[in-house]
Amino acid sequence: MELEYVRLGETGLSVSELALGTWRFGRETDDGTIEIDEQRSHELLDAYEDAGGRFIDTADVYGGGDSERWIGDWLAERDREEYVLASKIYWPTREDDPNGRGLGRKHIRRNIDLMLDRLGTDYLDVLYIHRWDEDTPARELMHTLTGLVDDGKVNYLGASTFQPNAWRVAQANELAEREGLEPFTISQPRYNLVNREVEGDYLEMCDHYGLGVCPWSPLGQGVLTGKYDREDRQADASAGRSEEWKDAYLTEENFAVVDEVRTVADEVDATPAQVSIAWLMHHDSVAVPLLGARTVDQLAENLGAATVDLSAEQFERLAEAKSGPYDEI
Repeated sequence: MELEYVRLGETGLSVSELALGTWRFGRETDDGTIEIDEQRSHELLDAYEDAGGRFIDTADVYGGGDSERWIGDWLAERDREEYVLASKIYWPTREDDPNGRGLGRKHIRRNIDLMLDRLGTDYLDVLYIHRWDEDTPARELMHTLTGLVDDGKVNYLGASTFQPNAWRVAQANELAEREGLEPFTISQPRYNLVNREVEGDYLEMCDHYGLGVCPWSPLGQGVLTGKYDREDRQADASAGRSEEWKDAYLTEENFAVVDEVRTVADEVDATPAQVSIAWLMHHDSVAVPLLGARTVDQLAENLGAATVDLSAEQFERLAEAKSGPYDEI
């Protein structure tokens, strides 16, 4: 298979129709295990590249900087101009330093150079704010980010979020329009068939401002792969998951979604994971889903979503399997 290119929102940037997320690169688990080491990270990047993938997503805190560093080492043997690189900034990177976190000008200006150095590049195609900073005025933030664009260190600005914050992004973009600043043109919210909190105002805001939506967690933390069943809800430990996680994800309404995903997967001769990702790819408000995989085999399966064709009727059945907080999507 060969991934196709799509336009990223209303920007002038063309990107692979599926992006590769690298948050597990160098991530240390509670027992001290590294989820994905450097060798496997390069194997995953190789597999993504072999499928025609060129849109790589990371962050300054992933693996304590190792994710960016390993991507940079991998890119050193390639033509950087063939790839679209996105990274994020917000979380603390300097202990006991009140200015070593957030979205203040001092932190952003210092960290952007460190990020570029780890990645071995002169610029980022996309810089996301990883979360919103309640302590930094929107005017300071947008002027600082615009300066990075003017300096050629960043091409496009994005906003990543865990919970919907449509009014904050709208506020920032209205300010940018009034003062001739660079606006947010890309959004990265959590969105999938079981996490539906962005439906309504947030997606409508993205449509209004022309933000390209690149959702993370397309498989709902593994629930949409079908690997969990109703018996796991009563188990003492569901693959090491906490009771809080089970309460949030192993619910009857989520299993009803998985049942429908399995039904559609049988109809289109695909896996539940592929159908769940394909649903996002067929969504009018979604530009590019962000894939995360631990192994090359998992990545290959997920990339296969690009070959899955859902009918309008199948798309609606999946959407209606779990009602979101709003009536329409």
